[in-house]
Amino acid sequence: MIETYQARCQQRVNATLNQLFDTPRPELARLYQAMRYSVVDGGKRVRPLLVYGACEALDGDPAQANGAACAVELIHAYSLVHDDLPAMDDDDLRRGQPSTHKAFDEACAILAGDGLQSLAFEVLSDVRYTPQTAELRLQMVASLARAAGPAGMVGGQAIDLGSVGITLDQAALEIMHRHKTGALIEASVRLGALASGRADERALHALHTYAQAIGLAFQVQDDILDIESDTATLGKTQGKDQAHNKPTYPTLLGLDAAKVYARQLHDQALDALQPFAIAAEPLRELARYIVERRY
Repeated sequence: MIETYQARCQQRVNATLNQLFDTPRPELARLYQAMRYSVVDGGKRVRPLLVYGACEALDGDPAQANGAACAVELIHAYSLVHDDLPAMDDDDLRRGQPSTHKAFDEACAILAGDGLQSLAFEVLSDVRYTPQTAELRLQMVASLARAAGPAGMVGGQAIDLGSVGITLDQAALEIMHRHKTGALIEASVRLGALASGRADERALHALHTYAQAIGLAFQVQDDILDIESDTATLGKTQGKDQAHNKPTYPTLLGLDAAKVYARQLHDQALDALQPFAIAAEPLRELARYIVERRY
């Protein structure tokens, strides 16, 4: 089921993303080419899938969530472009192809990431892509801004860079990853729920609990794959965390215990979805996919 759902959602979000990169002026052609390169080719689109899944769990129309789905993917893509830079993780490979700073150059990659970040908020606030009320659009913009900024993803990256070579306990490691990875996943679920126009506080709380669990599970599985998978399968450099002496769940807990923990988080996510009917089945399938994926 998840493969069919993923294909349908990918087609939907890709159709909207492809509308966003028409070059307005010839002198900006290279910048827009780098932005398109960083987003359009490749990617699992997990965050847009979560947007659509949360919208549908509340019986919303997925077409109402296209702007939110694009926005979270644009923020995710910008973060990858910047994470790969020499001053950050210094990685030459992303999604099976040269990182943006290798395909273009470092300065162009920085500007492309900046452009993608700004474009995310433009799409989310534009009624053509996000046809909700002005009040709902404002809530969605605020949610994404918090998740992407120093209280979320950017803060997590800062903690990550400051933790190289340092032994963290599990609580500290989870704080880092709830910011770096989890915040945008939580925002994806929240934005999808808001896009439905049917979200009440009880539903938002349950979906937040679900998103917290899968956000952490996503990172635990990433850490496992950094050990067990290979560069060709991952589409990025395997073993990078170990080479840089970064704190990971397998390092802290052991590989087998990390796998058990990922499964426990999966179960927590499913428990949170108990109040929802069959319409939440895509979210249940996505939880399973996150802990069983091989790349």
